[in-house]
Amino acid sequence: MNQSLYDLIGLAAGVCFILALKGLSHPKTARRGNIIGAIGATIATVVVFFKPPIHNLGWILSAIAVGAAIGVPAARKVQMTQMPQLVALFNGVGGGAAALVAMVEYQALGAEATTAEVIFTVFTVVVGCVSFSGSVITFMKLQELMTTRPVVFPGGRFLIAATLAAVLGSSVWVVIALGTTPLLVLAALSLLFGILFVLPVGGADVPIVISLLNAFTGLTVAASGYVLQSTLLIIAGTLVGASGTILTRLMADAMGRSLFGTLFGAFTAKPQDLAGAAEERPVRSGSPDDVAILLNYARRVVIVPGFGLAVAQAQHTVRELADLMISKGIDVAYGIHPVAGRMPGHMNVLLAEANVPYDQLAEMDEVNPTFGQTDVAIVIGANDVVNPAAQTTPGCPIYGMPILEVSHAANVIFLKRSMRPGFAGIENELLYDPKTMLLFGDAKASLTKVVSALKAL
Repeated sequence: MNQSLYDLIGLAAGVCFILALKGLSHPKTARRGNIIGAIGATIATVVVFFKPPIHNLGWILSAIAVGAAIGVPAARKVQMTQMPQLVALFNGVGGGAAALVAMVEYQALGAEATTAEVIFTVFTVVVGCVSFSGSVITFMKLQELMTTRPVVFPGGRFLIAATLAAVLGSSVWVVIALGTTPLLVLAALSLLFGILFVLPVGGADVPIVISLLNAFTGLTVAASGYVLQSTLLIIAGTLVGASGTILTRLMADAMGRSLFGTLFGAFTAKPQDLAGAAEERPVRSGSPDDVAILLNYARRVVIVPGFGLAVAQAQHTVRELADLMISKGIDVAYGIHPVAGRMPGHMNVLLAEANVPYDQLAEMDEVNPTFGQTDVAIVIGANDVVNPAAQTTPGCPIYGMPILEVSHAANVIFLKRSMRPGFAGIENELLYDPKTMLLFGDAKASLTKVVSALKAL
């Protein structure tokens, strides 16, 4: 295959990536965008085999086979509740792979490497290793293999600063000295910095860090594209880096805080802000029959889905409940918070799986003004994104985050398994409001009982 045809096919793959991002910007076109992106990735992978010379073909095919054997079952079997963890791991693997490729290419170039190639290699190794180790920590937090609270310790900020200084110093060492030892030291320090970088982030802010690390991975791939002289890698990496950066900024705005505050706010927070409240107070609980009676006489109902809905896999049941209420002449809408769940768009994907009509989904800015005219707000496992502490308690982990103002509704129904705080680890005063009714139990089982009771009325 001549170079012109190779570049043309690479350009086609790049166009597919651009169209994929465009499709992913709206729920109606997201599935098509995914397919187009997969086609582009397939083209980009296959075309490499038609550009000689190809070395170590057996190893390459074996690696692809192993990756497919792991990736395909993982992607097919992963539950929606675990999708953010999978995304975090994929981000980390991408960054780590780019770093390894850059290190191998650096060894191949040897003394012939130009200063620019060495600088891009250093950048790829640093950012790729930070992305890998940081993504592993985000995975462990989301999977609750470690505490979801911010991990801070005396002198932590100074250790982070010292590690960053060591990374920068080692980067200069690699550029000046040229050798394997400086590069390995740089990789080790970068892995350590990635861990220290993510540890102070609380569970509620982990989705923002995933998006940021995704942007890091994209920049790493783009830099490795320069080292490998691959235009396609530069295009793909730049697209991922740019889109990830924009998404990170949008998510930080949705959380109502700066990115710096998200990453390092735990160092200035008061101990009680991180610990959360633990006092026991009376709450008003109800039965499925009580909820059904309340819904039967409502004129407008807003359903607020959260991670609890995903855990219970109750999206089809909530769709059945919504359809039943609509058949009774009740106005029904779904209030969607930008960071509900564990990743951007988590609730949109979950509801799309149940074929919930898109016109019933209302974004936060659209639905908030309507809560004053809402008879019942049903909150299904969405604790933090409706917590009034975001507006009333300075210093708490979610203070300043825009929320769904369900407290303005005439009645609030909370579906919860227990009184355990949300992912941010703080108490929700709305649970103790006299107009709030708690329905304890698995969300799917509870909603099924509510549907049966409402049908009987």
